[in-house]
Amino acid sequence: MDDTEKWNAVEEGIELLQEGRVDDALAELHRVAVEIPDNEYAHYFLGNAYFERGDHAKALKCYVSALDVVPDYIGAMVGAGQCLRYLGDHDRALRMGRQVLRKRPDDPDALFLVGATFFQRGDYPQAQPFLEHFLETNPEIEVALEVEGMLQICRGEVEPPIEA
Repeated sequence: MDDTEKWNAVEEGIELLQEGRVDDALAELHRVAVEIPDNEYAHYFLGNAYFERGDHAKALKCYVSALDVVPDYIGAMVGAGQCLRYLGDHDRALRMGRQVLRKRPDDPDALFLVGATFFQRGDYPQAQPFLEHFLETNPEIEVALEVEGMLQICRGEVEPPIEA
């Protein structure tokens, strides 16, 4: 099966996901992943659907399945890294993000992943350069504002929130 056929197989699932119909997208993408197990896009977008739902453990399994098919799949690497970050596995999240940055030093998603992971574990000096570089990629305003808030904490301009 060539790349075009693989994309065509997941097109409906992607559209459902973009429409916010996550449950329908999950069903469709799961069907494709079972029928065409070597379709990395089916696994990747199934991971995105689970991630959208907040099920980071299932999303991680899907991203790993995509990487089993195509080991250098950048999107799946970033997705897996974000899942690891959300699951609290900061060391593995950082390894995944750094692996992407070795291949693509200016990848905005990987810059955010590494910066946010360092930030999340309270390592602000390590987070700052990645977050600053991320802002240089001209992200969407909502994310830029979130990152600027993180940078204010990194620079000591505001105190981090006290965790419960």
